[in-house]
Amino acid sequence: MAEHTSSSITIEATPAEVMAVIADFGRYAEWTGEVKQAEVLEKDEQGRATQVRLVLDAGAIKDDHVLAYSWPEPGVVKWSLVKSQMLRQIDGSYSLAPVAGGKHTEVTYQLTVDVKIPMLGMIKRKAEKVIIDRALDGLKKRVESGTAS
Repeated sequence: MAEHTSSSITIEATPAEVMAVIADFGRYAEWTGEVKQAEVLEKDEQGRATQVRLVLDAGAIKDDHVLAYSWPEPGVVKWSLVKSQMLRQIDGSYSLAPVAGGKHTEVTYQLTVDVKIPMLGMIKRKAEKVIIDRALDGLKKRVESGTAS
């Protein structure tokens, strides 16, 4: 079983406000850091993305790939790899939980990445940690700045 990396952050906003930013793939390049381009390829009957093409530059990991997204329950989005030039696997999720009477949200980001080229496990984990930390920091800044809409 592949190892995963996870981290959490508390954001001053409701889970719905946070999820609205997470679900807005067209604006990922504005706040994620590593995602340079995002294009929604398919949507479900509720208008949520189910396949997204992402151009990623995370230092040691650079790729143009397609991810499949699922929305298994409110406050949770998961993704997995459909196709990639460099990645063998990328599985991740955002899980949102209300805190402080629902005016704050704890966001947990979990990520597992495996590349096709040989790379030490500790370098992969470091790349995962960089992706997670920058994404959570960017998400927090984006949501709390009020520029999400």
